[in-house]
Amino acid sequence: MKLEVIAEMFQRTLRAGIVAILLLAGARMAAAAEPALPDKSAWVQFTSFSYAGTDTAAGLVKAPGQEFSNPVLAGFYSDPSVCRVGEDYYLVNSSFSYFPGVPIFHSRNLVDWEQIGYVLDQRSQFSTLRDGDVSRGIYAATIRYHDGTFYVITTMVNGGGNFYVTAKNPAGPWSEPNWLPDVDGIDPSLFFDDDGRAYVVHCGPAPDNRPAYDGHRSIRLRELDLKTGKMTGPEKILVSGGTDISKKPQWIEGPHIFKHDGGFILIAAQGGTEANHSEVAFAADDLWGPYTPFADNPILTQRDLPADRPNPITCTGHADLVETQTGQWWAVFLGCQPYERNWFNTGRETFLLPVQWENNWPIVLRANAAVPAVVKRPDLPAAGEPVKTPMHGTISWTDKFDRPTLNLRWNFLRLPTQTWYSLDDAAGLLRIAPRGVELSSHGNPSLIACRQQHATFTATTAISIADATAPCDAGLVAFQNETHYYFLGIRINAGKASEVFLEQAAAAATRANAAVVAKVLASAELPAGAVRVELRIEGAGRPYAFSYRAIPGEFKSLLQGVDGSFLSTDVAGGFQGVMLGMYARTRP
Repeated sequence: MKLEVIAEMFQRTLRAGIVAILLLAGARMAAAAEPALPDKSAWVQFTSFSYAGTDTAAGLVKAPGQEFSNPVLAGFYSDPSVCRVGEDYYLVNSSFSYFPGVPIFHSRNLVDWEQIGYVLDQRSQFSTLRDGDVSRGIYAATIRYHDGTFYVITTMVNGGGNFYVTAKNPAGPWSEPNWLPDVDGIDPSLFFDDDGRAYVVHCGPAPDNRPAYDGHRSIRLRELDLKTGKMTGPEKILVSGGTDISKKPQWIEGPHIFKHDGGFILIAAQGGTEANHSEVAFAADDLWGPYTPFADNPILTQRDLPADRPNPITCTGHADLVETQTGQWWAVFLGCQPYERNWFNTGRETFLLPVQWENNWPIVLRANAAVPAVVKRPDLPAAGEPVKTPMHGTISWTDKFDRPTLNLRWNFLRLPTQTWYSLDDAAGLLRIAPRGVELSSHGNPSLIACRQQHATFTATTAISIADATAPCDAGLVAFQNETHYYFLGIRINAGKASEVFLEQAAAAATRANAAVVAKVLASAELPAGAVRVELRIEGAGRPYAFSYRAIPGEFKSLLQGVDGSFLSTDVAGGFQGVMLGMYARTRP
């Protein structure tokens, strides 16, 4: 975890309720101040979007009914948390500044997941987050089920702190946030004991807010009164620093508590969510401790493996455990798939591995063991219908905008305060209003995007030009963050497209004080009278290629061999992966 992000959260002096009120008031003022949307006759019409991605590991699976390839959620689906209700499994992920927030998935076999909605899909649930870069927002949600109710607890960075929401149906609706101003820090998790009492375990500051070294954090526990929704009783520090404080372990976070064989197991991430990431375990006879670290920690890491190994999976950690109805235990955790060096554009993805218990300690992978490319499936009945669109392996799908609501894959950057898009399912059109909100801003641009899920992929969109009368730019974006993106667009005026261009943006100086400079890398004239244009972005690891075609016509290359590492997390920073989508902006 980045020092500046954690430090900012721990230095908050206002309580979450006050912050929420102030930010909500600011949101309403900002919405009222936004300029009126252009007339719908000036909105850009997108007629389709297609994505196809290839997973080389999927080709190694010889018996699909008995084996699977990791990850089980491909692309930017980080910080997974899972729970079981009978024969059904539910999983949630971090979503940072993207709205709707906290995607939720359902599975019967832990491998094949179907998205059933979002936990935070109402504007009122997300209204406290107003600005900040894309790596702020929702961190590390945890899902649990207790006494007929689902709970998701998480942190809204730059938007009020820690809270939980509830639902009877995991597909929603979910409640409004119940803020926990007494929980200072990030990564809260709920533990329900056998007597029905509830507890919040979370990552907090160092004892007395006096870190002994950089990355010194603590794991804390306090009881939650479910009737009042408030914390009660004293807070206790369960772990200070990590497994061995004499070795100055960094960034202990993402804790979860489980009961096993009458004792208590605490697992947590350690080492930071990059190459040194790991998962460690502690055990206690009593919920309140003392907690003893496992002698053979970590229970999961890839940091000690050779960097030049083929097809590496890195950064593994931030795990959650679940016991199946047959008594097996499995771990979901995040990992990354670099295509070269430490470059990966797909973000932190969700992986699945079995857990072995030895002397009451959970072990996901032994020391120096690589995450296997192919894994034996859980011994569970694959009940229910097959998923409509797979979330792992080789994936191909097309959206023709012929439904009355957006596909669950689509996301907005931050909270839309205006309704600047519309669907015409009868005509198969997605209309987007061009607005003066740049991708480089901390606002809500006219961007509708989905995740890049593979290093090798193709994304294509089609634009109908004739009805776009106002001067604007519209097209296809590969977006990592406000200072690192590519925009393949066309210039439109009076129902005509004059040229296609490729724009790159990056910080001129430091990211902390970034003045964003956009430059055109390539451009070409479009044929006179073109009324429909298709735009395509292709990736093959590091090289990206950008092409276009005016209908009728063949695809033409605009620029090939573009450096995709510019979009990698290692270069661009942050916690999320690349998003691909449709974008429109006004032009003077």
